[in-house]
Amino acid sequence: MKNQVIIKTRKSIRTFNNKKISKEDKEKLVQYMQTIKNPYDIPIEFIILDQDKYNLSSPVIEGEDFYIAAKVPKTEYCEEAYGYSFEKLILYAWSLGIGTTWIGGTFNRELFEKAANTNDDEYMMIATPVGYPSNTRTQVDKDLRNTIKGDTRLPVQELFYENNLQTPLETKEEWMEAVRWAPSAANRQPWRIICNENKYHFYLEHTKGYTSTVEWDVQKIDMGIAICHFMTIHGGQLSHENPGIQTSENIEYIATIK
Repeated sequence: MKNQVIIKTRKSIRTFNNKKISKEDKEKLVQYMQTIKNPYDIPIEFIILDQDKYNLSSPVIEGEDFYIAAKVPKTEYCEEAYGYSFEKLILYAWSLGIGTTWIGGTFNRELFEKAANTNDDEYMMIATPVGYPSNTRTQVDKDLRNTIKGDTRLPVQELFYENNLQTPLETKEEWMEAVRWAPSAANRQPWRIICNENKYHFYLEHTKGYTSTVEWDVQKIDMGIAICHFMTIHGGQLSHENPGIQTSENIEYIATIK
């Protein structure tokens, strides 16, 4: 499948069909994990976790084969790098017909961190169940997807701008739909992109009233996912050259791609 098709068709899968991932597909996943890089040059270590061995589960997941977690050093931009690299794996899995979903709160974090052998200087931020999608979904799956409105996204006029955050971007480009359909925590879609000549400035609009129980910023992981989708379609070079565009207090500059 082409990248745009993979991005547009991929969905969060929480109901799997109980079938084991084939040896061929598992080998492909393992091989691909070892090739994933991100524009931050921050190493991300992926780990396959046997759910029976470590007694791993999530109350919103059913029928999965195993889990994949990842670890990252505690360093600047680690959240964005994590989101970028993990999403690369998520998209590749979907190209093989393998379902996944980002889980960061609906699991026993301490148990997963221990299973991944997480050190004090590392974060194990996210994990995903892995399996082949079921033809039907559990009621818990349906209710959760309906609650977060998982099949809808904000209109382009609220996400992409030209020169400032008051002027919606009028052009229609392939990368816009790719970024628009990126997954995010509770489907909050916190990314805002300002196009200025050949530069695309990524901003994080922090969700008001949103609090986190972890040390890292979950919405910066979302930004890494959005950057992954953008660069997968549009390419470019990432840098941190804050253009100084006026924004509100809850909007934070993240990165520039040119």
